[in-house]
Amino acid sequence: QAQLVESGGGLVQAGGSLRLSCTASARIVGNYAMAWFRRAPGKDREFVAGVSRNNNATSYADSAKGRFTLTRDNTHYNTMYLQMNSLTPEDTGVYYCAANRYDVKADPAQYKQWGPGTQVTVAS
Repeated sequence: QAQLVESGGGLVQAGGSLRLSCTASARIVGNYAMAWFRRAPGKDREFVAGVSRNNNATSYADSAKGRFTLTRDNTHYNTMYLQMNSLTPEDTGVYYCAANRYDVKADPAQYKQWGPGTQVTVAS
């Protein structure tokens, strides 16, 4: 099973951008569907974006559409990114990447592999 580690979080002003990375210990392209989740303070973990295992099809939560872009590194096969633009204070939270052997799911219970998370704080 792939071990996952996120990076790229930090403090940014509203309207700013951040790029998160998720690096896996094994090849993920072709082996795992991948997703980004976030946990805002006092809230449950929620789906942000995901990419299918094989064909790079992506899906986004409504809150992320038009602002966030998920990509995979198809050269090194083990890295996924989340480009986040036009950030608002509502985007504040801990961002996690997760892996699923089958398909992208919005339910976090469907994922068995998780990174430790990276904190994103958006100041107003």
